[in-house]
Amino acid sequence: MKIGDPVKFPFAQKEMEGRVKKIFQKTVYIQADFPGQKGKIIKRKMKDIKA
Repeated sequence: MKIGDPVKFPFAQKEMEGRVKKIFQKTVYIQADFPGQKGKIIKRKMKDIKA
């Protein structure tokens, strides 16, 4: 997993897509487009991400 890679993450009982913004040891920051909020950055644990 690298910065800019597309990933899927769990959100509200479904999966959404986004791009990796920052990577830390156990945490990933993802930039995703939500309805009404383009480019929102969310924090997820590394184990919850599907690359």
